[in-house]
Amino acid sequence: MPHFLHRWYCQFLISLFALFLAACESKNEYITPPAPEVTVSQPIQKSVTEYLEFTGTTQSVGFVEVKARVSGILESMYFTPGANVQQGGLLFIIDPEPYQAELEAAEAELISAQAQLGRAQAELNRADELIKKNYISKTEHLQRKTDRDVAKAAIGLKTAMVRAAEIQLEYTQVVAPISGRIGRNMVDVGNLVGEGKATLLTTITQYQPMYAYFHLNELDLLRVMKLRNKQSQQSGYETEQKSEQALNIPLYLGLVDEDDYPHPGILDFSESSVNTETGTMELRGVFANTEGPVRLLPGLFARLRLPIGTNPGALLINERAIGADQSGRYVLVVNLENKVEKHLVTLGQHIDGMVVIEKGIKPSDKVIVNGLQKARPGSVVSPQTESTAG
Repeated sequence: MPHFLHRWYCQFLISLFALFLAACESKNEYITPPAPEVTVSQPIQKSVTEYLEFTGTTQSVGFVEVKARVSGILESMYFTPGANVQQGGLLFIIDPEPYQAELEAAEAELISAQAQLGRAQAELNRADELIKKNYISKTEHLQRKTDRDVAKAAIGLKTAMVRAAEIQLEYTQVVAPISGRIGRNMVDVGNLVGEGKATLLTTITQYQPMYAYFHLNELDLLRVMKLRNKQSQQSGYETEQKSEQALNIPLYLGLVDEDDYPHPGILDFSESSVNTETGTMELRGVFANTEGPVRLLPGLFARLRLPIGTNPGALLINERAIGADQSGRYVLVVNLENKVEKHLVTLGQHIDGMVVIEKGIKPSDKVIVNGLQKARPGSVVSPQTESTAG
């Protein structure tokens, strides 16, 4: 190889090697990635009605087992199973003939007793005249008076027997003791009922109004008591003397297929003491259950909401901002240096996708509501406000 070609070839290799080293150096250069974008929002501050929320069960205001109060053949039935019946409405007739005969016999005995009283009174009147003339002895006069008193007492006894027979006859017509929805007939027409015991004929359940029973834990109970004491002081201790029903405390109910609490009612009753085994107190609400088709049936699972006061400066944030780990519930806040801070929070009630924060943030805090997976405590982010975030 000529000398000049050899020199040129060596310079080419040196240049190629230099380019290779330069390329390697450019690949190893570290470029800081841009800060991840997150969406932030400041808490909304507004007046919020504070509630306590419970779960409970519905129970009918009235449930009656309709039983035969006299024995006899079930003669007829006057209702459709599952229909609504009114108080006093005729349901069954038990063969009344034996009881009609007993009533007539009792009435005849009363008439006989009345006749005996009339005769005894007449004999006493005659004895009163004879004793004045000393035609009869005092003993005989006393006997006439005793006969009259016995006859008078017999009137009372026979009158009671007539009334008892009338009652037995009335019992042959079985009527609805309350208004409500009637169950099926437990005995068919033509069967003997009431022989030896009161035969169950049917049942009636009252749906309007409807009760809901639930339990208040000790912590919430003390909170309510403190609020009630405050109200008592403001009203001159008048509320302490009133029952829950008289205080007209509102209560709202929702069923499992309802998002809200569409059934309004009032707090009706509370037990007088806390159950030491459960640490709770039983309460009861009453609901009219008259809105359209009957929705509240006995035995349903119910959600209940009891307003207990107003928080005029509550802080609310979007539920999406809430995280949870072993330390509890928290939110991620962006500080003035765009660094992420973790704030443990105490949650209050949930309202239309928002949640009240009772402790842990300030009104000026920028809370991350979107992009939580990109943010870590101590990391730098690029915050975008919720209203302008693209």
